Amino acid sequence: MSITLDEKTFGLATNPITQAREMVRSFTLKNARGMSVSLITLGATIQSVSLPDGNKKVDDVCLGFDDVAGYVANKAAYIGGTLGRVANRVANGEYSAGDDTTIQLTKNAENQFQLHGGFVGFDSVIWETVQKSPDGVKFQHISDHGHEGYPGTLTCFITYRLDNDNRLSVTFEATTDRQTVVNLSNHAYFNLAGHGAGAKGLAEHTVEIASGEIVETDDSQIPTGNLTLVNGTLFDLRSPAILGDRLKLFEDRLIKGYDNCYVVNGGQLLRSVVKVAKIIHPPTGRALEVWTDQPGMQFYTANNMGTITGKKGAQYVKHGSFCVETEKFPDAMNHPNFPSINLEPGESYKHEVVYWFKVEKTCRCCYRNKA
Repeated sequence: MSITLDEKTFGLATNPITQAREMVRSFTLKNARGMSVSLITLGATIQSVSLPDGNKKVDDVCLGFDDVAGYVANKAAYIGGTLGRVANRVANGEYSAGDDTTIQLTKNAENQFQLHGGFVGFDSVIWETVQKSPDGVKFQHISDHGHEGYPGTLTCFITYRLDNDNRLSVTFEATTDRQTVVNLSNHAYFNLAGHGAGAKGLAEHTVEIASGEIVETDDSQIPTGNLTLVNGTLFDLRSPAILGDRLKLFEDRLIKGYDNCYVVNGGQLLRSVVKVAKIIHPPTGRALEVWTDQPGMQFYTANNMGTITGKKGAQYVKHGSFCVETEKFPDAMNHPNFPSINLEPGESYKHEVVYWFKVEKTCRCCYRNKA
């Protein structure tokens, strides 16, 4: 049985670029194993991911909203949306171009730095659907020269594909007509116990990240330019750790949970995807493996989330979900020792990530002994 694709309307939204009202479309991919993924053109957003657990019970494990109004009202959480032109933080909202010209960007975070692309990031725009096939859908957005301060007209594509092995593949691509910077990602929030399972459900997860270093940041979470070894710290997730136990160790810290860019794949951009993380919810047996060709992965445990009403009235709360944002390092344009995010005319930006969902027989006690 092949993958099926169903298309329908999702609702009307105001295009923040043109201020015109436009229809947001929804696309649902379904495979032969009972998994489905819904995407919407607003933000090229992952709106839902539903799959069975070990007892064949189907749950939606991705946070989201039932209508456009939910996404607009909760824009600050970036739930499920595309992050760009540059994901994560840009110190002081500026960087130096190759000719030592200072490029001044917008500062949408406390008027101190830029976060996730500025006031109108790629999560807020309505993407055009340029290709539909039985196993996927391809979106396009053209970001004008000067938007949020970035030079160059950037043509971006995002392709989502689902297969019968429960792999959701995402490919980001971009080209430019003049020198610029690009670092795209996605801000899907997951809870493998179910999107509304909250803090109790998240605490039951085990997390494993193949990384010995994180990007060091200051109190505003701006990179210092250094990398920090995780040895002997609560950031060491190279062996499976129970998330609830680890989150308790953050109570006396300024940042109340994980919000760190882990250095994966040796800090290099690879030619093909490699497994960099595995998260399991032992009570249901659901597991998520993250495969990517990128040098970094931001691991975030919804530390800043207030109570939000999501799909079907579910309450989304602090420490009630996690994000695994594959990317190059934050603020890379201001740190020459970081993997470059520069993009020149004639070059192509490409970023691949695979979210591989599985159901496994697990034993919580085994992971407690390893934590």
